[in-house]
Amino acid sequence: MLRALMYILPLALTIYAFIDCLNTPEEETKHLPKVVWVIIILLFWIVGPIVWFAAGKQRRAVRGAAGGSGGWVAPDDNPEFLKSLKEEAAPDEKRAKDESLLKDWEADLRRREEELKRREQGDGAGDARESKDSRDSRDAKDAKDAKDTDG
Repeated sequence: MLRALMYILPLALTIYAFIDCLNTPEEETKHLPKVVWVIIILLFWIVGPIVWFAAGKQRRAVRGAAGGSGGWVAPDDNPEFLKSLKEEAAPDEKRAKDESLLKDWEADLRRREEELKRREQGDGAGDARESKDSRDSRDAKDAKDAKDTDG
């Protein structure tokens, strides 16, 4: 069993270092390009992964353990979390705007459905053609709807 451990442990270390190197962004690799680090890890079985962990990657400082700045903060003390709660608590304006937009869309859909029904039941080509005024009013309404959805 001890003999197997002599092969399994370096293999596991190499696999872990290889995956860690692949998942590290190019900007966080130090001293050499990422491709070179991958080659070093794979060619130098035991030494490569150790060198990668020691010198190949920028490590971030451990936060919060000694009460340092930037560490974990309880939700009731976190101003960002409290701000997000306030934003979630006041969606009435957005909700009302969304509902009015939905009503406008439904009214437009009903109007278009009625137009299609009239065209299908129409008395020929005369009813199928729209008047210039109805086209202009529809285009203006479509432009207003597009403006409302963008803004």
